[in-house]
Order: sequence, then C-alpha cells, then structure tokens
Amino acid sequence: MGNLNMKNFLKMNAIWLVFVIEVIIFAAASGGTFLTPNNIINISRQVSYYGIASIGMTFVILIAGIDLSIGSIITLVNVVCAYLMVNSGMNMWIAVIISLLLATMIGVLNGAMVATIGIPALIATFASQTIFEGVSYLISGGRPISGFDNAFGLFGRATVGIVPVCAIIMIICFLIGSFILNKSYFGRYFYAIGGNEEAAELSGIRVNRVKYLIYALSGLFAGLAGIVLLSRSGSAQSTVGKGLEFDVITCVVLGGVSVNGGVGRMSGVVAGVLIIGSLTNGMILMDVSEYTQMVVKGIVLAVAVGIDCLSKKRQAT
Repeated sequence: MGNLNMKNFLKMNAIWLVFVIEVIIFAAASGGTFLTPNNIINISRQVSYYGIASIGMTFVILIAGIDLSIGSIITLVNVVCAYLMVNSGMNMWIAVIISLLLATMIGVLNGAMVATIGIPALIATFASQTIFEGVSYLISGGRPISGFDNAFGLFGRATVGIVPVCAIIMIICFLIGSFILNKSYFGRYFYAIGGNEEAAELSGIRVNRVKYLIYALSGLFAGLAGIVLLSRSGSAQSTVGKGLEFDVITCVVLGGVSVNGGVGRMSGVVAGVLIIGSLTNGMILMDVSEYTQMVVKGIVLAVAVGIDCLSKKRQAT
C-alpha cells in the first residue's frame, strides 16, 4: 500500500521533480549565479507574460484544440496599446481596456471559425495569426512605438517590495485559472468536451458556446500577456510576439495537459512555465546560442508530446 501511494505521489508530482533537478544542474553549472536573488527576480519577469498566456492555452488544449494566434495577439496588443497612448494621447487605462477588449474579440472570432463555421482549430488560428501579424505591421509601419508615460511601467517593471508586479499578476491569473477549472461548472465542461465531445453534447452541454468562451478567454489572457510585455520592454515592436505561441504550447504540454484533450491540471502548467523559464535563463547564463536554445526547446516539446501519446496508447490497450 505504501509503495502504491509513493508511486502515485511521484506520478502526480514528477514534473516538479524535473524542475528541482533542472535548478540543481543550472545552479552547479553557473557557479551559483543561477540562484542569486537578482536572477530569480529576473526569471519571474521573463516567465510572467507567457505564463499568463499559457492559462488561456490550457483551456484550449483541454478541449483538444489549439490556438496559434496567441503570438500575434500579443504583438497586436503591444502595437495598438502603444499607438493609442503615444499617437492618440489616450489615457493609459482606457488604452489598456480597449486593447484587452480587442484581444478578447479576436478570441471570439477564433471561436466563431472553429465552433460555428467548423474550420479546424489549427487552420483557423493560423489564419488569425497571419492576419493580425500583418495588421500589426500596417499599424506600426514596421517601426517601434515608444515614448509613453513612465506610469505604464507599473505592469512590467514595478515591484512590491522585491516581488515584480508582473509576477503578482501572473500568480493571480493562475489562481483564477485554477478556480475556473476546479471550482466552476465551466471547468467541468472543459474536461467533458475534451474527453468526449459527442458525449458532452448529448449530456446537455452547449459545446459551441463553451468553445466561444474558451477561445475568448485565450484571447483575453494573451492580451494581458501583451500588456505586461509592452510595459516591461517600454517599446512596441511589430515582431515582438513572433514565436511566443511555441513557448506557451511547450509550457502547457510539458505541464501534463494532454494534446488529446480532457486531461491536465493548472499546477502542472505552473511547473511547465517554471521549467521553460529556468531552461531559457540557464542557457543564457551558460552563453548557449539562440539557435541551440531553439533546438533544445523543440526537443523538449517533442518529448513531452511523445510521452503523452505513448501514455494514451498504453491506456487504450
């Protein structure tokens, strides 16, 4: 009985064990630099924006979907929010609200293409990615937009004591995401649809409406990630979100959310975010080239998805 409990414990917390091992390796390889307070704070800033975006992606993957438009939404929010503040002289808070509403509406558009029209999520969100990447470039003209009020640094550069505000925002978002999954009936719907969409429909769940909600939430969280990133960088770039959807998907899948849908926990996604953030930071400290980092992250994603698929096959036999 004791061995069985230990096996279950290790199975449930294996991802956290991987994180601890990774920290030990990088701490030893960097001569202790990795664990300095300044570097830990730096990691928390680095992971904040794709940690926030990963919450919406978790919901999407739980229903066996995908959202490739996240990177473009982050870019568009950067450009639009900066443009409203700098070129239109708009109040910071109004600009933020408009940008978040825009991000949410893009999510609703994705939901419409997937749920109502029936376009596969991969194609629908890839189309959105392409469209809004182009829109971002057209608005900015391919030039950086900077010069907004220093008060906007609240979201990405300010701290409460030694804790960055962006890390606090990420923690609050994870708590909200966990509440939705574990304490609300919407969370039960997400798991039911991912487990068996037809059965969920027959049980009375309005699947299409839930898909609208999920993609809208994905857009909203991506938009919030874009605000944090803009605040941290202090300049809007028309390519800032390019490829970020890859990091976000890797965090979610590595955290144990099944690409087949219906399986996953928010706590695992937190661990996935920390692992990818620490991996990136550790490789930078060790002066690993950007292209080598891409190779390593690609391998991590392939291994994570491979383990998920093998686990699914084992359960089916």
